[in-house]
Amino acid sequence: MVRLDGGAFLMGSEDRLAYPADGEGPVRWVSVDPFWIDVHAVSNQEFGRFVEESGYVTEAERFGWSFAFAGLLPDDFPPTRSVAGAPWWRQVEGADWQHPEGAHSHVEDRMGHPVLHVTWNDAQAYSGWTGKRLPTEAQWEYAARGGLEGEPFPWGSELEPGGEHLMNVWQGSFPRENTTADGFYGTCPVDAFPPNVFGLFNVTGNVWEWCSDWFSRDFHTRDRRTNPGGPRAGTHKTTRGGSYLCHHSYCRRYRVSARNALTPDSSTGNIGFRCVVPA
Repeated sequence: MVRLDGGAFLMGSEDRLAYPADGEGPVRWVSVDPFWIDVHAVSNQEFGRFVEESGYVTEAERFGWSFAFAGLLPDDFPPTRSVAGAPWWRQVEGADWQHPEGAHSHVEDRMGHPVLHVTWNDAQAYSGWTGKRLPTEAQWEYAARGGLEGEPFPWGSELEPGGEHLMNVWQGSFPRENTTADGFYGTCPVDAFPPNVFGLFNVTGNVWEWCSDWFSRDFHTRDRRTNPGGPRAGTHKTTRGGSYLCHHSYCRRYRVSARNALTPDSSTGNIGFRCVVPA
């Protein structure tokens, strides 16, 4: 983990290419107290230690299935139910954190990659076991920005400065062609690519990260400006940072201000998390 001093920062965005329903704006001053945060998302190795020592069973394992990206499935994979409006998500029996693409797959060669197919409830269980907790949206964005104000990415204003790829997102034409110009098809190791100024790896791209807050489009107009924590109740939790499936053609959410809403029992092959501790 790394200790961050906290303080006031400009949270949110009024990017004209953002999605109005996500509620990124308006930009406002927000303050957070000092805190410690994981330098990278929880890896399969770390989550495996938790499971081994606690006996925890994830919700995907109890459900018996989870959603996996169709492009990672074998060509002869049998037809299964897909998500309406997002047919690249396929319901895969036996998909869980140990078997990201179903029973034919395993994380043995991906122990340094982020754990997947974890719900918000699973992430809560892990964070509680470690004596940590999930970050608030404000903590997450403060950390992801790395001290830069008003920039869309952890390193500045350009997606690929000087032609250099600095995060793991979809390259090519989604969802049929991924040129893997950034070096990866699917997830990458949790410490791939240079960290931001605060020393945090992959705060954008690779996997969405669960936050503690209930999602609200207009929470910024109702919540306090010091250590905001979102609404007291809701139906969806907030995720941040985008994933390896984000592409400007349909999901330009690989930015530090971008937000996404998912039910706490959502389990897919592109969601992970990192934890925080008050300083």
